[in-house]
Amino acid sequence: MKLGFTGTQIGMTPWQLVKIAVFLAENKITAVHIGDCIGADKEFYELVKLANKNPDFPPIKTFGHIPNNDSKRAFKKYDVEFAPKPYLDRNHDIVDASDVMIAAPKENEEQQRSGTWATCRYSLKKKKKTIIFFPDGTHKLFNVALL
Repeated sequence: MKLGFTGTQIGMTPWQLVKIAVFLAENKITAVHIGDCIGADKEFYELVKLANKNPDFPPIKTFGHIPNNDSKRAFKKYDVEFAPKPYLDRNHDIVDASDVMIAAPKENEEQQRSGTWATCRYSLKKKKKTIIFFPDGTHKLFNVALL
């Protein structure tokens, strides 16, 4: 499975970190597409790197979708790194390259002025299976019928 990730620049809550780590461990993920920003992107990258240290699981290939603004970059090392693009274009590329999208927003309710929520809306518009992990650790699954 090719997994895309989007999340808040302030970072994930402990509940989101735990639930997403469990999701990585319980699913056969072959590749992840990440936006290389501070906060949740960086934390998700670290979870993937940790998962890759487990010899019982096949390695997960990392694809970095780089923003064209370095001010909030995480500067992680990816197996494949794409040329920098504006945030919106980069976020669309992450969705388009993924089979399933997961999100870690900072709010429980959809926001209009949020890159994380805009990426979720685009994912749903593209009819991708989308899982939103809320700050309290609960999650909601959308587009289940696509499986």
